[in-house]
Amino acid sequence: MEVGMLPISASKRGKLLAAGYTTLDAIARASPTHLARDIDVSDSEASEILSLATKASSALERERPNGTHTAVVGGGQTAWDMLNEEKFSSCITTSCVDLDNILGGGIKCKEVTEIGGVPGIGKTQIGIQLAVNVQIPQEYGGLGGKAIYIDTEGSFMVERVLQIAEACIEDMAEYSHQFHKDFQACDVKVHPNNILENIFYFRVCSYTEQIALINYLDKFIMENKDVKIIIVDSVTFHFRQDFDDMALRTRLLSEMALKLMKLAKKFCLAIVMLNQVTTKYVEGSFQLTLALGDSWSHSCTNRIILFWNGNERHAFIDKSPSLKSASAPYSVTTRGIRNSTSSSKRIKMM
Repeated sequence: MEVGMLPISASKRGKLLAAGYTTLDAIARASPTHLARDIDVSDSEASEILSLATKASSALERERPNGTHTAVVGGGQTAWDMLNEEKFSSCITTSCVDLDNILGGGIKCKEVTEIGGVPGIGKTQIGIQLAVNVQIPQEYGGLGGKAIYIDTEGSFMVERVLQIAEACIEDMAEYSHQFHKDFQACDVKVHPNNILENIFYFRVCSYTEQIALINYLDKFIMENKDVKIIIVDSVTFHFRQDFDDMALRTRLLSEMALKLMKLAKKFCLAIVMLNQVTTKYVEGSFQLTLALGDSWSHSCTNRIILFWNGNERHAFIDKSPSLKSASAPYSVTTRGIRNSTSSSKRIKMM
């Protein structure tokens, strides 16, 4: 994204994005006072950022082919702008190298990703892993963000979160040890309790509560900066019960999906919706498919289906505008989501 072009600290870039300043023009239009208030910096720092944004915007204009300009209509964007944003798109690692590879680096911000599969396949485990991994500091290749976890089924386990958080910190310490000679100088300063404190947990017990919470998130994220992922586990549960009016259900789901898409774009964060499976009658036989019907499948940017291949878990990219269809094995271990055993053996042999 354009903000990534500014020669400022990563923390200030994060503040700009969290406050909704996703383009150079948006920054340049702000006054020093308003910018200082929005991103919690001094007036002199805000003035310096404005100056850098103006210079970077002028340089970007000179690079535009044939003197093209950003669309005049509010919210409009040229393909050139979109290409530049793609260059700086952020990802959240899944902690499984094979899975990250087929996803182009991990779960992407500004996109809605649906992950579905049968019970016991590891949907909640992936959700918890992402809520932890989004907090990996920027110096370790992460986003240094916070997570919102919406639990509709009561499957969130804080003991499991702590277990995965401790493993994540151990991984960061190992990273430091491998890439820095002076290990003590770059000791990991993140504590498991810090990770738990940066996961905002909401337990919802009805579809009306779920809709009300989604409507409230815009205000909540404005008040709690640095949220970089929203996980809904699961988006399906309350909408599969006590719904006689299917037209109403479809409309409510569509409105909810649209709000989540807007949050992803506005705050440059990732939306992950976990989904259950159901059966569908196709060509004379019943087949497993993700719940909520065909119309719901258009509500996400990417759709990932989890399935068993013998005794091994696999993830398959069923739908994506930018990723090719592919599958990758993964494992659910005591440390969280990791490469599958067979994949690890192949790596060692190589």
